[in-house]
Amino acid sequence: MSLSPAFLDELRARVALSPVVARRVKLVRAGREWKGCCPFHNEKTPSFYVNDDKGFYHCFGCGAHGDVIRFLTEQEGLPFMEAVKQLAAQAGMEVPAASPQAQQRSSEAEELMALAGRAADWFGQQLAAPAGAEARAYLARRGVSAGMVSAFGLGFAPGQGLKAALSGAEEARMLAAGLLGKGDDGRIFERFRGRLMFPIRDRRGRVVGFGGRALGDVLPKYLNSADGPLFDKGRLLYNLDRAGPAARKAGRLVVVEGYMDVIGVAGAGIDELVAPLGTAMTEAQLELAWRLVDAPILCFDGDAAGSRAALRACLRALPLLAPGKSLQIATLPPGEDPDDLVRRGGAAAFEAVLAAAAPLAEHVWRAETGGEAGTSPEARAAIRARLREHCETIAHPDVRALYRADFDQRFDAAYLARRVAPKAAPWTAPFRGPGGRPLAMMPVSDALKAQAAAGGDTPEQLALVAGLVSNPWLADRHGEAVAGLMLGDGRAARLRDAVLAAAALTPGLEAAALRPHLEAEGLAGAADSLCRANRLRMRFCVAAGPESREVLEAEFASLLRCVVERPQIETALARATRDFVGSGSEADFLRQQRLRQERDALHATLMRLAESDRAD
Repeated sequence: MSLSPAFLDELRARVALSPVVARRVKLVRAGREWKGCCPFHNEKTPSFYVNDDKGFYHCFGCGAHGDVIRFLTEQEGLPFMEAVKQLAAQAGMEVPAASPQAQQRSSEAEELMALAGRAADWFGQQLAAPAGAEARAYLARRGVSAGMVSAFGLGFAPGQGLKAALSGAEEARMLAAGLLGKGDDGRIFERFRGRLMFPIRDRRGRVVGFGGRALGDVLPKYLNSADGPLFDKGRLLYNLDRAGPAARKAGRLVVVEGYMDVIGVAGAGIDELVAPLGTAMTEAQLELAWRLVDAPILCFDGDAAGSRAALRACLRALPLLAPGKSLQIATLPPGEDPDDLVRRGGAAAFEAVLAAAAPLAEHVWRAETGGEAGTSPEARAAIRARLREHCETIAHPDVRALYRADFDQRFDAAYLARRVAPKAAPWTAPFRGPGGRPLAMMPVSDALKAQAAAGGDTPEQLALVAGLVSNPWLADRHGEAVAGLMLGDGRAARLRDAVLAAAALTPGLEAAALRPHLEAEGLAGAADSLCRANRLRMRFCVAAGPESREVLEAEFASLLRCVVERPQIETALARATRDFVGSGSEADFLRQQRLRQERDALHATLMRLAESDRAD
């Protein structure tokens, strides 16, 4: 049975080599590779290396060399097809059935690639011929050197002569290779006419299609090969064959928007650039990028269209995120593209843009909040709803939970932090903030006042205060929100005020350094008693080491948000229920149901926090 090269390439790309080898060989990390004692000959000093990025193993002792399929056939003695079936099952791929049709498709793909390669050579010759004068002048204006023309295999399609140059090739084959087009009237014509040609190659450097840029006032400005048996624009990246080795060496991969961006920046000495083929980044293209680096940099124009494209790419990536796999977003100055920037400021100007790239989470947050003040509850609710929707698209549970915690922390800091009104009365407690200014309390809702008057502090509020006592550095980010909690007149309120006052004077305050402050206020015993009496043994109620602070702070922020929002939701739900009982209208019913869902979601968060800490 003959399998297509495309299927085998995809299989090798999907199955990492090192885990397969590690079933037989003890491997240890050696930079970007793995090494161990060769399984093909006896040795005591490791000389056997495995490179996942390149997909091969090599022994410098005996010369053994191969890919993941060959390792199974030679080391485990599997027949070729058995090895392929085992790896395909591991990758979730279906092995094409043995058939004459499959063999024919494989043979046709080889023929089409050979035909595309011949066309690329002919286009290159036309660029150097008199017919290519306008294309050469355009490249000169763009600062593209002869070396870059050769490196990227640029060419020119005059619009006639290709069929004669590829004599012996059938029209049907040239149509399938995307070199010819067919009109509605059945007329056959050369697809690329009067265009600067950019050969598009697969990972192995084989020409599989073309992009053509119009040199005159012709639309479309860019024209790609039509999708077919050889070319699939959603599964290819321009320049991937050249950028791959450079990306592995540099440890980064930059995705720009166009072919000329790639070439222009490469002319400045930065080679690790690729571009999608005139469309937004697809899931398949993201997977290609992640095979090279863990966090590719997506570089977009600084205008509104670039911002929209960047957000679309981020949202498309969210479902695919996994531990260690993410994106960075670099934004160009308004009105400039990478090629313009490099011609104006050199490689240093482009490097400065890349150095300022924002993590994916940061970019999504900015995109969803940058244009809205969030001054009304409705606006803030809309922002939170969008952020939560984005989080729910993430398939990996750990990544999803950490994104949710990250967005919750950002939201709490931006919209739930205590706001001091201009005419607010100064806090009468003896604790003062930086500069000696009295700390002030935010106005509190009627629901919070009623809660305090009815019975004092809830278990959740006590747990938050116990968390501040054990980890007072939490006040650096959450102090204002905690200060706004309507506590009773007992020890919890006094301890909260004392911790906030001490933390205001000493950022990053640790529990040991807080103790003298509490002793000076006569509250050390009250702190010990409250911590012992606390019934909700959250992780943040115990002093934490640096390694666990991220998870601890996320849980503290989640509980704090629940405590702040619960009385507000309960009050709004009670009002909505009264309105519905009085009116019986559909709108009031839907509002009541929405608030019930919000209350249930909040309770589910509290249960999740409690269950996670019981599991510990």
